[in-house]
Amino acid sequence: MLQLDINDETNKISDTIEELVTNLLNHAASAEGILEEAEVSVTFMTDEEIQEVNANYRGIDAPTDVISFALEEMTEGEVEIKVEADMPTVLGDILISTDTAERQAEEYGHSFKREIGFLALHGFLHLLGYDHMTEKDEKKMFGRQKEILDTFGLER
Repeated sequence: MLQLDINDETNKISDTIEELVTNLLNHAASAEGILEEAEVSVTFMTDEEIQEVNANYRGIDAPTDVISFALEEMTEGEVEIKVEADMPTVLGDILISTDTAERQAEEYGHSFKREIGFLALHGFLHLLGYDHMTEKDEKKMFGRQKEILDTFGLER
């Protein structure tokens, strides 16, 4: 089971949406075979806030819908974090712009709730190593994302 730390910096996220994200990500963890205790943080923020993060960490000075920071992923020069045996695995952080989610929900013709679920799952799959940099990887990631959303009951 996932330990989720949900932070709403926008005051736009209802208890219903928090519950949706919690249940969806636990469903995804189960579907992906994550059996041990794992920890994920999800932060909801504004376009302005996510644009700053995007500029600082990705060199893209524009808002985006979701950014993930996988803590298990090492980059050059980083020191590996050793986890005690009885401690949960920290998968990482998911940042979601509620402003962009609102616009995209309207653009795609579905609910804000569905868009938040989609973005949370998308970010979670990135934490697990999925990516969409190549056409093959994109097909795999988006296929898996659709399977999980469908089995959870959050279809378009």
